[in-house]
Amino acid sequence: MQVSSQCVLDETGEASRVLRIAIVTETFLPKIDGIVTRLCHTLRHLRRSGHTIQVIAPRGIDQFEGIPVHGVPGFKFPFYRDLTAAVPHPGLRAFLRTFQPDLIHAVNPAILGLSAFFASASLKVPLVVSYHTHLPKYLHYYGMGGLEELMWWGMRQGYNRADLLLATSQAMQTELTAHGIGRTVPVQLWQRGVDTEMFHPSRKTAAMRDRLTQGHPDEKLLIYVGRLSVEKEIEHCRMVLEALPDVRFALVGDGPYRQNLEQHFAGTRTHFAGFLKGEELAAAYASADAFMLPSRTETLGLVLLEAMASGCPVVTPRAGGTSDIVQDGVTGHLYDPDNPSSAVDAIKRLLFDADYHATISRQARADAERWGWGAATRQLEDYYREVIGRENRLAQQIAAYSGADSSAAEICETLKISRATYRRLRNAQTLKRV
Repeated sequence: MQVSSQCVLDETGEASRVLRIAIVTETFLPKIDGIVTRLCHTLRHLRRSGHTIQVIAPRGIDQFEGIPVHGVPGFKFPFYRDLTAAVPHPGLRAFLRTFQPDLIHAVNPAILGLSAFFASASLKVPLVVSYHTHLPKYLHYYGMGGLEELMWWGMRQGYNRADLLLATSQAMQTELTAHGIGRTVPVQLWQRGVDTEMFHPSRKTAAMRDRLTQGHPDEKLLIYVGRLSVEKEIEHCRMVLEALPDVRFALVGDGPYRQNLEQHFAGTRTHFAGFLKGEELAAAYASADAFMLPSRTETLGLVLLEAMASGCPVVTPRAGGTSDIVQDGVTGHLYDPDNPSSAVDAIKRLLFDADYHATISRQARADAERWGWGAATRQLEDYYREVIGRENRLAQQIAAYSGADSSAAEICETLKISRATYRRLRNAQTLKRV
């Protein structure tokens, strides 16, 4: 299903109607990460377009800028205390039935997201699934790598029931497809976005640079922004500090691995700045000389785009979704993930060749300016409308094929739909006749 960034019209005039959208997400405010950042901007733009939205998320806040948030109680993961796993309960289906959504969007479904699958089937509305966190690969960092294939199996069972599958990078499109996800409905790309007004080179301040360098603003400053967790592989940054001992390093963020990292970076010029947000975060990016993201498990890496928009050159491994964002030697540097020490040469050149730094900084900013959240959300709206319009057409086609005595398997193969979609639409037609 290829959808352009232009509005999709069908024979019913679907594009002229505002939508009722239920978004079920495994993570939301007050937690801050790349998924939450994308969701907040998406919700903001959907609301401006007049859509009615209901968010279902782990218990935390009651509303976001006027959009109601239904909080679901849960528990803390024992190996990741910053993450709350909300548990589905029967009341969620009744809650969604009262809301009467046109469509349900499950964001990174794992536990709470199961309620979206059940609700889609019982309420007979289409289901959109988007993939944001490379969970199967994360297992290896927590001593559970042997469960990776089991997780892929579980994802196939669930994700292949969706009417639309979204990935945030071409690399993740390929990865999901390679593991049998998207057998009927192809995995589509949900384009990236960044707030280019908030993240801008002009946000640089002497006060923030002084703060991040711990009073040594004239020394070179390398930063990392994001969760302090084991899968981010932040410890690889130490080899840069050992090779370039005059460089200062600031980690902006917090997480369950902080104590381990404080021990690992002991004796280096490293500052743990904690969480920053809004204008302070924008100032941190713009006030640094280079940004390093050593993680090999990024589905996209929005922090890279924020750094680029801030004019801060980035260095990251050629792995996961990072190559969707960074053009090696043009808007930043991609290094060999099997040889992390190769990052040293790239960072050294960026920090100590002023002309080269200025060129990469300028080109990175220019590239980031192409990716606004407004365009990304308009693309998502078009996907939503196409799914809903397709739903109406499929119901009629299923009825026609069923009348011709075609089997369920034949109908699913012909129409390129999942068994779940077939059952939902077949049952809907039966109820209408009754």
